[in-house]
Amino acid sequence: MKSSLFINEPLWLENRQGLGLRHKLSNNVQSWVFESGSLTQRLRNFYGAGVGVKIMFQQWQPPFLSERRLLRLPEHKYSLTREVLLHINGRPLILARTIIPETTIKAAKSNLSRLGNRPLGEIIFSYPKLERIAMDVTLINLPTWSPLAKLEAGISSPIWGRRTVYAIAQKQMLVSEFFLPEILRDI
Repeated sequence: MKSSLFINEPLWLENRQGLGLRHKLSNNVQSWVFESGSLTQRLRNFYGAGVGVKIMFQQWQPPFLSERRLLRLPEHKYSLTREVLLHINGRPLILARTIIPETTIKAAKSNLSRLGNRPLGEIIFSYPKLERIAMDVTLINLPTWSPLAKLEAGISSPIWGRRTVYAIAQKQMLVSEFFLPEILRDI
């Protein structure tokens, strides 16, 4: 499995009551990790229409082991893997990795396979029956990030992230988002 973001698969913590995870996060990190709406819309509300998407990697491949398990995919089943950097005028805001199985693309009438430079949130939050199934949280230390991710996103310290299983017409996809220092300072 290739990734422009990671050298190794990140370790995730399941967001369950009783783990006290929320208390480990600063208020600004909590506001992003537990945001229930579209992150794209939140970015646009703050920064305006200039929020851009830089595609760092997009290819059909088997997902990471934990991603396959979460989506209940067979070992050699290919899914569309998309990794992007959301930015404002070149200032990095969020890194994202999305795993979209073929069945989900079909259920979404192929809109998810032709995103181009459009943010994913712009598409999935337009589906009236979008469901949020599960969410995990992570703190990714420097050795896990690829040299490209460190360079493109200016990563020099651990980064908090979340991954969310969404369903469109009962077909699941996985969206992982990593909150860069710029948005934690700005918003």
